[in-house]
Formats: sequence, C-alpha cells, structure tokens
Amino acid sequence: MENRDPLERAELTFLLGMAFQLVLSEFVSRLDAAGYADLRPMHGLVFQALRGSGATSSELAERLGVTKQAAGQIIDDLEKRGYVERRPHPAGGRRKLVVLTDKAHEHLTVAGRTLHELEARLTEQLHEAGRQVPRAELAAVIRALAGDSIPPWRPVW
Repeated sequence: MENRDPLERAELTFLLGMAFQLVLSEFVSRLDAAGYADLRPMHGLVFQALRGSGATSSELAERLGVTKQAAGQIIDDLEKRGYVERRPHPAGGRRKLVVLTDKAHEHLTVAGRTLHELEARLTEQLHEAGRQVPRAELAAVIRALAGDSIPPWRPVW
C-alpha cells in the first residue's frame, strides 16, 4: 500500500484553486513588503488591461468582465492614488482614455520581478523534490477546455 499525499486524491478544481491562492498570497505579501500595500490583485489586472495605449472605461469594463459603474469606481480610486490618469481620447468627443502613469509602470516592473523571483524559488524547491512546475500540463488542461479560443483571464472573486 502506497503512502501517497492525500492532496493527490483531491478534486482538480480544489487543487488548482489552492495552488492559485497560495501563489497569489505569497506574491501579494512580497509586493506589500516592497511598498505596494495599497494595491490588491484586482489592480494588477487593471494595469494589465490598460498596458499599451490604455482604454476607455467601457473597454476596461469589458476586459475585466465588470459593469461600467464598477470600472468607473476602480478608475476613480486608482486616479486618486496616482496610478492612472484620464486623457482626451484621440478620436475626440467626450470619451476619455485611461492610461497608466509612471507610478503604475514602476509597480508593474516591481511586480514582474517579484513574480519571476517567486516562480524561480518555487521551481528550485520543486526541482529539489524531483518535480517541476507543471506548466505544460496546465497549458494542456487549458487547451483541452478552451481550444484555440483562449478567453481573457478574469477574476473570479
């Protein structure tokens, strides 16, 4: 009789969710320690959605899967904190383009470095245990469920 880890018998959704929760928690703790305790994971998703040329609040709402009102509240909050700013839309009219400020770009740099350091530590720990980060397996699960139409990643909390 094998002495296997009871987690190996757990439901896949539980394992994926728990792994995500633990990695995210460690990531957030490291960002808090780096001086970004005023931001939450949702803000990182907003920054990713606004990277490049920015977006209108309606476009942001669509990308995040939230209401226009919720997107407007998030933008208002991040604007007060100095992470985004509203600019006239290049197409004119009353629309505003929401873009990241230098402060947000600095955060993205720190967050990217932090995430790579966390993944490197996890990779090292798994390697020492004779395992590896199951990137290919997770990609295969996603492909099996979504095919070539990978949907945008949206928060579920």
